[in-house]
Amino acid sequence: MQYLVTVVDDRTNSGTEEEMVAITAFNERIQAEGHWVFAGGLNGPDTATVLDNRDGRGLVTDGPYVETKEWMAGFWVMEAPDLDVALRLAAEGSRACNRKVEVRPFL
Repeated sequence: MQYLVTVVDDRTNSGTEEEMVAITAFNERIQAEGHWVFAGGLNGPDTATVLDNRDGRGLVTDGPYVETKEWMAGFWVMEAPDLDVALRLAAEGSRACNRKVEVRPFL
């Protein structure tokens, strides 16, 4: 099963040099163990564009669709046999990046 692990932060590109080293080591380990699917960091919500084409409206709005203090600053998509393994991996990822994370299974 695949899980989305989102990194929660209130700043963009805020990782320290030590955190980046720890994240790289964590990424390399989960790749070697077969849990890696994809990962990436994201620009801040001020760079977002929201599109709403329901009913052919074609509405385009600059900025995030929700104003919030914290946002998804990055993510991992991980493969894990069950939620317990996903939570263990996410806890290790949280430690590596020194940020809160949220875990959600894909449908």
